Amino acid sequence: MLTLQDLYGLYERHQHAADVRVENFSIGGRHFDFGATKAIMGVVNLSTDSWYRESVCMSPEAAVRRSRVLAAQGADIIDIGAESTLPHAARVDGAAQKNALLPVLETLARDGILISIETYDASVAKETLRAGAAIINLTGPRASEEIYSAIAEADAGVIICYVQGETVRDVEGFDLSRDPVAAMYEFFAREIDVATGLGVSRIFIDAGLGFYYKNLLDSKTRIQFQMQTFLSAFRLRNLGFPVCNALPHAFEYFGDEVRSAEPFFAVLAALGQTDLYRTHEVPRVKAVLDTLALY
Repeated sequence: MLTLQDLYGLYERHQHAADVRVENFSIGGRHFDFGATKAIMGVVNLSTDSWYRESVCMSPEAAVRRSRVLAAQGADIIDIGAESTLPHAARVDGAAQKNALLPVLETLARDGILISIETYDASVAKETLRAGAAIINLTGPRASEEIYSAIAEADAGVIICYVQGETVRDVEGFDLSRDPVAAMYEFFAREIDVATGLGVSRIFIDAGLGFYYKNLLDSKTRIQFQMQTFLSAFRLRNLGFPVCNALPHAFEYFGDEVRSAEPFFAVLAALGQTDLYRTHEVPRVKAVLDTLALY
C-alpha cells in the first residue's frame, strides 16, 4: 500500500532532483512552460491491432474527427501511430504507415493542430516531418541519428522513448536487476548527447511504460513497476528536459472501469513531476490535473 511515508522517503533520497527546472520551449508556435502548466498528449491509433478501442480510427476521416475532438477537450498535442506496439500486432512497413498517416497529418496540419508521429522508421519520420509533423515520438534508437538529423532540419521536437532493444517491436525481457531509473538515465544521457549534437533542442524523455516486455506480462509485476517508475520520474529531470509518461490501463485490476485507470495513474505521474501526459482519456486526465493544480 502506497503511503505518505513512501513518498517522503523517495523525496528525501532524491530531493536535489525534485528541485530541478527543465527546459521550456516552443513547438509549432505553441509555447510550453513546464514550470507552470502540465501538457497533455491525446492518442489516435490507425492500427486495428491497438488494444484501446476508443482510440482506434478506421478511416482518415475518423482520425481527423477524433483528433479535433481531443484538441477541443484539452489535448496540447495529438500523437498518431500506424503500427501497434503490442507483441502480437502485425508489422506495418514504412510505405503502409505513410499511406495511413499522411492524409490525416496533412489535414490536421492545416488546422494548426500540433501533431506527433509515433514511429521508429526513419522514412516515416522524414516524410511526416515534411508533411507538417511537429514532433517525432521515437520508439527505438535503431535509426536515431538519421531521425534526429531530420528533426533538426525540420526545426521540430522529439520524444525519446526508453527502449531495451533496437525498436519497440524487438524487445525481449526487461532487465530489472538494478534500479531501472538509473538505467534509463544512462540511456537518455547518451541519446540526448547525440540529438543535441545533431541540432535537436526540443526534447522530451519518456520511460516507455506502455511497451510490452515479455517478462512484464504478469499484471501485478507490471503495475508495481509502472507505479514505482511514475513516482520516480522526477529523478530524470537532472537531464534538463521535460518528462513524458504514457498512462497505462491496468485492465486486470480495473476491469469494466478500465477507462478510469489512466486518470488514476495520472495522479502518480503528477506526484513524480511528469510534464507531458500521453493518454487515451484526455478529458478525464485533464480534470485530474486541473484538480491537483488547485492544491
